[in-house]
Amino acid sequence: MKLIRSLSNTKLFLFSLLLLALTGCGIYTLNDVSIDYTKIKTIKVFFIENKASYVNPQLSPKLYDKLLQKITNSTKLTRTNNDDAHYQVTATITGYNPSQTVGISAQQATTNRLTVTVHIVLKKTLENKTEDFDVSRSADFSANLSLQQAEGQLLDEMVRNLTDEIFNHIFSNW
Repeated sequence: MKLIRSLSNTKLFLFSLLLLALTGCGIYTLNDVSIDYTKIKTIKVFFIENKASYVNPQLSPKLYDKLLQKITNSTKLTRTNNDDAHYQVTATITGYNPSQTVGISAQQATTNRLTVTVHIVLKKTLENKTEDFDVSRSADFSANLSLQQAEGQLLDEMVRNLTDEIFNHIFSNW
């Protein structure tokens, strides 16, 4: 019995040492996020502008808040307003497009689609490198709903999906 406890304690001790060794490294992976925290320590996220032809006044502040929340909860980066932040993220909503007649039944429109597009510019000051990319998400809604009704139902899901895609592209090299 003593031998079994001794082996269990030894395994537990070795496992603890392994965990400690892994956390001592400078590169951390959390939720598929790879950041070298020995180099990258700060991030600045500019307020998200809305330059779409149709402006939903709730979209920009909700997307901005959700992106900040995701960065804060999923990384160890420190938010700053300094212009020398290691990562600087600028985003612009460039498209907010409801389209008619995605689905048809008995010669009647049954489904419409809302597509939101966001352009991101990521400046990595330590590497003196700038990347830009677009993310786009679509959601279908019943043709019986007005756009305003559909927005009420779809906005939170669209913001969550856009946030995840932006975050993954910046921090997971998608």
